[in-house]
Amino acid sequence: MSAYKKVKVSKGRNGWGGPLEFTPTDEKKYVISVTGGGIHPVAEKIAKLSGAEVVDAFKNPVDKNETLAAVIDCGGTARGGTYPKLRIPTINVKVMSPSGPLAKFITDDIFVSGVSVENIELVDEKTPYVELETEKSDYSEPGEEAAAPTADDQPETNSAQNAGFMGLINKIARVAGAFMNILYQAGRDTVDSIIKNIIPFMAFVATLIGIINYTGIGEILANVFVPLANNIGGLIILGVITALPFLSPLLAPGAVIGAIIGTLVGNEIANGNIEMSIALPALFAINAQVGTDFIPVGMALGEAKSETASVGAPAILFSRVVTGPAAVIIAYFMSFML
Repeated sequence: MSAYKKVKVSKGRNGWGGPLEFTPTDEKKYVISVTGGGIHPVAEKIAKLSGAEVVDAFKNPVDKNETLAAVIDCGGTARGGTYPKLRIPTINVKVMSPSGPLAKFITDDIFVSGVSVENIELVDEKTPYVELETEKSDYSEPGEEAAAPTADDQPETNSAQNAGFMGLINKIARVAGAFMNILYQAGRDTVDSIIKNIIPFMAFVATLIGIINYTGIGEILANVFVPLANNIGGLIILGVITALPFLSPLLAPGAVIGAIIGTLVGNEIANGNIEMSIALPALFAINAQVGTDFIPVGMALGEAKSETASVGAPAILFSRVVTGPAAVIIAYFMSFML
């Protein structure tokens, strides 16, 4: 008799989506932790209760066909939608609702957020189990299921209508209609992205500036930070710190660290405490960690083999220690041209 058991994962306080219920099988027996800080307690508990195996996807990437569920700590960028797009049950330990470029794939039947260890429980084995659909071979984009047949699909009922001047008018009308539809859809996607991603970030930055100015914490941090950010040597040190392999995956999620330090630097430049010429190298110094949390996900999207991903992830992390400070130095010399 199989030792696998069905677990239920519910959303946490202020969370979104779910609940998700799933049972490991011999084909799908791995719970992957993509949190940048080793195996997360949520992933560990899911594996312990269900009988699955838990894996740190940064060190030992797992093929998507063998993945039962993914535990992530995404603050609202691409990682949150990557696994739902692959129809892998996704458990986000951070509070998040559908957002980012892959927001349309984040649905409550495959995604749950704000999860802590208290939100994980075994399901009564007497409850009939319905296997969660993890692959959709006939997947189509929203709106494609009932797409109307085009004019080319219609039988030709009047040859005269498709020839001569009227035929030319008909073709122009079809092309113009298709072109306008593309522009209209692009406009809707743009507005949707602005509302869900750009405006909330602008509000976050504005709130952050207000807190810094009101509390006076900006002056306190400036006394510590300005000596480091006001010269190329300090920026190189900052670039090395943010690129450290054991630290960068923890700093990257949600780009919070970059946003806070970037706001502070911008504020100090505006106040005249930091020279304007230091802005470009400072930008690279505070962003050496960007994308390091996305390395395993990106390799999974590229369908890299497990052996490739296991070598590639640490290689990229260690390469940032070199490329991060190097980018600061290059930006410093390029700033002379500004």
